[in-house]
Amino acid sequence: MSIPKSANQSISTDMAEYYAKRADQHDNVYAKPERQADLPIVREWLQNAVAGHRVLEIACGTGYWTAEAVKTAEHVLATDINAEVIALAQARNLPADKVEFALADAFAIETAQPFTACLASFWWSHVLREQQDSFMERLRDQLGKDTLVVMMDNVYVEGISTSIARTDLQGNTFQIRRLGSGERYEVVKNFPSDSGLRKRLSPHLKDIRIQRIEHYWMLTGRLK
Repeated sequence: MSIPKSANQSISTDMAEYYAKRADQHDNVYAKPERQADLPIVREWLQNAVAGHRVLEIACGTGYWTAEAVKTAEHVLATDINAEVIALAQARNLPADKVEFALADAFAIETAQPFTACLASFWWSHVLREQQDSFMERLRDQLGKDTLVVMMDNVYVEGISTSIARTDLQGNTFQIRRLGSGERYEVVKNFPSDSGLRKRLSPHLKDIRIQRIEHYWMLTGRLK
């Protein structure tokens, strides 16, 4: 479905700006009644996945999932491009000896620290299909072979998820999000199938394991 040209003129495509402006509302999604049965499953899965690891977290947002990961991880470096969400994450007062926060662009990550795992919570869906290979290649260059990759993201649920506004020629899907101010943003939000995830990630990851529940999918694999 295409958006009329007149509407497009008042819609921003700056996704980083969108998440910065709604930082204080970001966690409201986890209070939705229909997700309550799924969330304990995701929390337990994440804690098991990162247990004992030194974790580089990509796009940590408000630190909602950082707080879960740090319960079992040895250490977490949580990064995000937005100072607004990093400030909210820091306000959680997570153990200072186990968590660091840093401003960083997920597409330009550079680190000399040794990590055994990379966590990307609700990030993969925002990566354009044409940028996914280069993103994974950079992770491999920075983190090295056999590093564990942990991903979690949304499943599209008809009647509950925000409707898809359009699909581009590369197969990316987009949603229109509205702020309380009335500002509208077009946000890339892809909903890959299990087979789609395996096809895209198998050149970069081995030992891929996927679990899918009603509202979320979870994946682990190791960099090749």
